[in-house]
Amino acid sequence: MDAFILQILNGLDKGSAYALIALGLTLIFGTLGVVNFAHGALFMLGAFCAVVLSRILSIAHVTVDPTRTDFLGNPLKVSTPYVHEWFGPEAGQTLIEWSVPLAILFSIPIMVAVGFAMERGLIKYFYKRPHADQILVTFGLAIVLQEVIKYFFGANPIPTPAPDALVGSFDFGALLGFDPGTIIYPYWRLIYFMFAAAVIAAVFAFLQFTTFGMVVRAGMADRETVGLLGINIDRRFTIMFAIAACVAGMAGVMYTPINSPNYHMGMDFLVLSFVVVVVGGMGSLPGAVFAGFLLGVLESFASMPAITTVIPGINQVIIYLVAIVILLTRPRGLMGRKGVMEE
Repeated sequence: MDAFILQILNGLDKGSAYALIALGLTLIFGTLGVVNFAHGALFMLGAFCAVVLSRILSIAHVTVDPTRTDFLGNPLKVSTPYVHEWFGPEAGQTLIEWSVPLAILFSIPIMVAVGFAMERGLIKYFYKRPHADQILVTFGLAIVLQEVIKYFFGANPIPTPAPDALVGSFDFGALLGFDPGTIIYPYWRLIYFMFAAAVIAAVFAFLQFTTFGMVVRAGMADRETVGLLGINIDRRFTIMFAIAACVAGMAGVMYTPINSPNYHMGMDFLVLSFVVVVVGGMGSLPGAVFAGFLLGVLESFASMPAITTVIPGINQVIIYLVAIVILLTRPRGLMGRKGVMEE
């Protein structure tokens, strides 16, 4: 039972990232009809927003402290971050340690601006083009973005730790009545799951209970009719593209303590996220979220030693095998609309 619960937790952790990225992909496809292969790059850009803020907060100047000397007797040079001088040593160090959570606020305007620029500068010219053209141009954009990141930040992963207060593990075993220490899970992975659940709930609430969201949902169902009512649906869809970019960026920010940012992390998640979208149903927001968590849990169980010993490598292909079965038996996906992907 303890192994079962641990795999469920691992699956929810992986599924959170899959669901967040797939949610943004589905928002873009459902509103604009665009297959955006650059969405993984937006996840990567969000992660590097956390890197940039951490470096900004760590900018320091060097002063000479005549009261302290090195082993040769020379006055010691001391590096002091500017935030220590502006806010005091304790508050300044707290800002540096909490750079990852603070990067959520830092990333929002950046990702919104990137989303607007992508949609207005490139994507809008491919609305009526075949999906193959959309895939080629957005995949090319993703390669450009990752090469830009590689040029400025290098090819090696950049460690971006969680705040010291959130480093450690929670003892689920003691909470559930098992022997203490049987189910230990990192705090930050639990926080990531709760963060993902909050973002997903906020997106669904926005679409379901606001006038803006209702118009967007109507536009997703019948764009021409909504336009005939005098509503500028294109502007609202542009805003939805920016929101989708923001969701991907925030997901990347919070994932940095789990997986150190690197220039190819977007591509690592992109293919899996598209599989999640197809399994859930193209254009179905509930399907994207459900499939994200479902495939995350399946991948976690497939990684158990008892499974990989019997079927080596099954953890690497389980998601694709499930996708094949779903597409053969239900081409529109688990929650896709009838007629989608069934022609």
